[in-house]
Amino acid sequence: MASSDDTTTTATSDVTKPLLYPTFIDDFHHHSPPPSESSSSHYPTSITYNHASSRPIKDLTFLILFLIFVISTFSFGIFASINRNPNSPSSASSFTYDIISDSCIKPHTSIPTYKDSILNLLRSDSGYVLKNLIITGVITLILSIPISLFLLYSLKHYAKQLVYISLPFFIIVPIFIDLYWFVSCTINPVCSEKFPLAYRILVLVFVLLVIGMIVWIFVVNWSRVELTVRIIRVSSDALSNNLGLFGVLPGLSLGLVVYYVPIVVFLVFARLNGDFVAREKYGKVVCEWKQDSWVPAYYALAIITMLWSATAMLEAQVYVISGTISQWYFSKDDSKIKRSIRSSLRNAFGPSFGTICFSGLLVGIVRIVRAAVDSAASEDSSGMIVLALRCCVNTFLSAFEFLNKFTINFAAITGEAYCASAKLTYELLRRNLLSAVVVETVSTRLLAAIIFVLSAIYAIVVCVILQAATNLGTDSYFVAAIAFIVLILILGFLVHVLDNVIDTVYICYAIDRDRGEVCKTDVHEIYVHLPISRNNNPSYLNARTPVHV
Repeated sequence: MASSDDTTTTATSDVTKPLLYPTFIDDFHHHSPPPSESSSSHYPTSITYNHASSRPIKDLTFLILFLIFVISTFSFGIFASINRNPNSPSSASSFTYDIISDSCIKPHTSIPTYKDSILNLLRSDSGYVLKNLIITGVITLILSIPISLFLLYSLKHYAKQLVYISLPFFIIVPIFIDLYWFVSCTINPVCSEKFPLAYRILVLVFVLLVIGMIVWIFVVNWSRVELTVRIIRVSSDALSNNLGLFGVLPGLSLGLVVYYVPIVVFLVFARLNGDFVAREKYGKVVCEWKQDSWVPAYYALAIITMLWSATAMLEAQVYVISGTISQWYFSKDDSKIKRSIRSSLRNAFGPSFGTICFSGLLVGIVRIVRAAVDSAASEDSSGMIVLALRCCVNTFLSAFEFLNKFTINFAAITGEAYCASAKLTYELLRRNLLSAVVVETVSTRLLAAIIFVLSAIYAIVVCVILQAATNLGTDSYFVAAIAFIVLILILGFLVHVLDNVIDTVYICYAIDRDRGEVCKTDVHEIYVHLPISRNNNPSYLNARTPVHV
């Protein structure tokens, strides 16, 4: 009887183990002592969305530091605007040295007007191109709204069909554009003269090699495509239940642009803080512009403030997305949560704004350091010390990105401080045998392929219409290219939101597993098949059905 009970217990434990459960975990548990209460006391007893109307303020130090930077930037900017010199530094040649006053003076001249220049520009061929460019850009911005909604609806209901239809176009469209450019440039005498046949063949082969590399990436990851399609579908469903994000997130970006406007004006006015001084040059006294000594320091302050504000705004958008989606996830029924976006905004720019500022500061520093490392790597720098230093820096940056992956998502759910969120997220994923770096990256590539195909098709349609309805000629390619860039940027924003939704649902799924609950059954049926490491390459079709708690 004892052996029968042991066999039953073993079979039951095998069934309840998560997919891809590594065998060395069992060995570790068998040979290690059971955890004591003191060792696990630092784990929170229950992690879920913090619905408290007034969360405690976190990371107050970084909030105060950020406000000091902003207030200093605006204060010195106002001073620079009031104290500016009305004369531009470029007008130094119009100043002459006056011996009587021992200073540089400028004769009275009339202020030039640019009305005639603007009218001439609009009447010229460049003005005709600019007019069609503006009209095409406005129409693209208007059409981007229904195109984005159509794409979201298609991803929610027909993700598999859309992916399988888009993948061939992702290969056909670049090949068509590459061959079309090669033939057009060969026929056009001007283009064929500027680009000899050898260069045209080189560009043609290079583009084909890039396309072949992309095809190889999809072939290698083909076993994950089915799983990725299901992940995209469930994230699109989550986003479609919170469509208000499409009004709030662009509003935050627009608010950042409005916030930037006075800072840019202050930078322009700061450049005008100085005076024309007389200097002897080649035996002759000339007038030169001398900038005030504090202006470079203000430029550094303003640029740091702008970079910090940009990264903080990006983190705030992730926070709002995570807070909104997590409320949808932990709702017990399918009814929409009222004021979920409003509460996420209130928490983002209220108690957790210091956490967002801290995260934005770290992300900004890491991006600057990585850009500096990449720039140094592109230069001809050799030596063991330089190589070792570069490896250490890359290791540090990778470690930070590993810890920061879900930190702001966890902070949006629980309201914890940044460091506490990073620690608790790592422990949460480790306890549940999940990885902080393995969320299906294939989904981003597939979504990028889909929006590239849609934008390319839209650009081709725009080019055909411009060729038939206008007299732009070859300039229609330029206008169509701008329309392509505008649409792909807007759809890229949608992909960015979907990526953050996927990350949020992943961390919510981890919280569910940690609590032994199932808030969203369809999410558990999909996310349970995610690999534990990048080396695993499971197929969704061959995976066994998970057992629900």
